[in-house]
Amino acid sequence: MVNQFVDGEWVTDYDPTNEEGEFERQPTTFRDRVGSEDAEAGRYHLYVSYACPWAHRTLVTRQLLGLEDSITVDVVDPYRDDDGWQFTPEKDKCTPDTVNGFDYLREAYVEADPEYTGRVSVPVFWDKQEDTIVNNESREIMRNLTDVFADEVGNGVDLVPDELRDDVDEVLDAIYEPINNGVYRTGFAEKQAAYDEVVTELFDALDHWDSVLADQRYLVGDRLTEADIAMYTTLVRFDEVYHTHFMCNHQFIREYDNLWPYLRDLYQTRGFGETTHMDHIKEHYYTTHPDVSPKRIVPMGPDPDFEADHDRDSLAGEPPV
Repeated sequence: MVNQFVDGEWVTDYDPTNEEGEFERQPTTFRDRVGSEDAEAGRYHLYVSYACPWAHRTLVTRQLLGLEDSITVDVVDPYRDDDGWQFTPEKDKCTPDTVNGFDYLREAYVEADPEYTGRVSVPVFWDKQEDTIVNNESREIMRNLTDVFADEVGNGVDLVPDELRDDVDEVLDAIYEPINNGVYRTGFAEKQAAYDEVVTELFDALDHWDSVLADQRYLVGDRLTEADIAMYTTLVRFDEVYHTHFMCNHQFIREYDNLWPYLRDLYQTRGFGETTHMDHIKEHYYTTHPDVSPKRIVPMGPDPDFEADHDRDSLAGEPPV
């Protein structure tokens, strides 16, 4: 069961699985875009959780594009109870809501739409001037930052160059269902057949991309793009969370010949490692899903060495910054 709004009322018994026991992710609702004429430094804000891979995408993108001083950020508590994401500034690496002074992120959703129906998710891209949510779909926020904000108030880095745009979108589509969402579909499956199907798709996809990365540095050739950001935020959580907590235990990422050095390469690239907070990640997953981990015990290991040499710089290509 998960918590969500129904016509502006908070309910705590929404079931995200269908009759076949398959996890079905709700679509996001706020899907606007900021135009170049409105991309002002200081006007926009990100609400994030360090634990969430979808929010993590936007933090990596923000840093790669040099937007740290232009787009502000607040961080919720990694533990999410029946009231949803909460601001607990007394906790390490968490912040208050510096924009609206809310105690819970759900307050931002009904501020934007008093009749809102749906889950309260991160990231949230907030317009301080209009006092509303612009977008809560991570892929669209990444693209908006890349297409507009990088040139207007950032460093001009292009994570989706025109000549690669179709390829980047194709890879983003290809990795989303079996890998990015696949770990959730595996972990939240409620019937054996549903689990067997999605876990097979997950590892078939990981095998495929391990093969692709044998002779190219990034997912779309020799250029780091949004596709790599989307892959990274799943892979970096895999061995410490998804392998055990979500029963994705066919293989560790650190056992792959190419995915493992690829992951270390990204971690050591500016914007990736410093936005990765494994303490928040592990606390969230192991304490927030009592149906999966009812004892809420956070395991100590396995602590992969993301700082180890990767040797990926022998391949063509280099980070954008």
